[in-house]
Amino acid sequence: MWDWFSFDWLSWQTLRSFVWADRIYLYCIAGIPFLFVLRWLFYNRGQQKLGLSLSSPQLQPRLVSYLRFLPPLFFILGIACVLLSLARPQRVKESKEQFSEGIDIMLAMDISESMLEKDLSPNRLDAAKNVAREFIKGRFQDRIGLVIFAADSYSISPLTTDYDMLNEYLNEINSSMIKTSGTAIGSAMATCINRLRDVPGNSKVAIILSDGDNTAGTLDPLTAADLANSFGIKVYTILVGRYSQNVKVDESTLRKIAQQGNGQFFRATDNQTLKTIFDQINRLEKVKIKDSIYRDVEDFYYIYLNWAVVFLLIAFIFKNTFVGNILED
Repeated sequence: MWDWFSFDWLSWQTLRSFVWADRIYLYCIAGIPFLFVLRWLFYNRGQQKLGLSLSSPQLQPRLVSYLRFLPPLFFILGIACVLLSLARPQRVKESKEQFSEGIDIMLAMDISESMLEKDLSPNRLDAAKNVAREFIKGRFQDRIGLVIFAADSYSISPLTTDYDMLNEYLNEINSSMIKTSGTAIGSAMATCINRLRDVPGNSKVAIILSDGDNTAGTLDPLTAADLANSFGIKVYTILVGRYSQNVKVDESTLRKIAQQGNGQFFRATDNQTLKTIFDQINRLEKVKIKDSIYRDVEDFYYIYLNWAVVFLLIAFIFKNTFVGNILED
């Protein structure tokens, strides 16, 4: 109850710590001396004066005579506190929270033997894993899952926002995880669709990263692309690596998959291009972030209103009681 009764509230450090809602009243404090100038002009100068002849020793001021300045001093302090109160000193605690609708992304990586080609450094698979890590790092509140495929397709991570766990899974991916040779793009897409189709939300994306033709699996990739489209899943396809005598790449199939999947086709012939592709996908599928700012405002105007009452009462007592008479004498 009496927390306000402390001179710390009147210190410069405390006053600087406040946020002032109506700062204009602070500038009015500088105008308080003009009240006394007006009083001197219209009151003191209009009073009748009696001239007396006194000796110099009789005119020397005494210490008690300075007490006559106490009433105006406390009056000034009281008016200043009223103005501080009107300026509404506050302390504001502000917190910011970010919310997003989130995007569900399934990343399917080809781990067939052809992904060990070294036209990308150190090879196609490791280059893809490195760029995938950067892609995951750039997401915010998106759920990401991982699928690996060669002749077969396996989901190694469900949709999750645990990006550290996703990086651990990426570290473990290698070409020996699926022994059967071949590239089953259609099966990989089917696995992505199974993970995404029953997930609530409007933003669902499958990213198919491969360097080869569809040579295995029972599901045609274009049929899988139509299926993805019917479930509202957008499909991006990335062709990794350069053409070579050892690896046959069916670029047209990957283009058609992206077209029917309402996505885009990209071709990565080196590490930098692959990174640029993931940066483009990151911009295309940017999550919508909403900022919510919470402000906790605490007012302290009553502190200075209490002090104003105290100072004005003291000024009134000095001016209108026997103490005032002594000071006048």
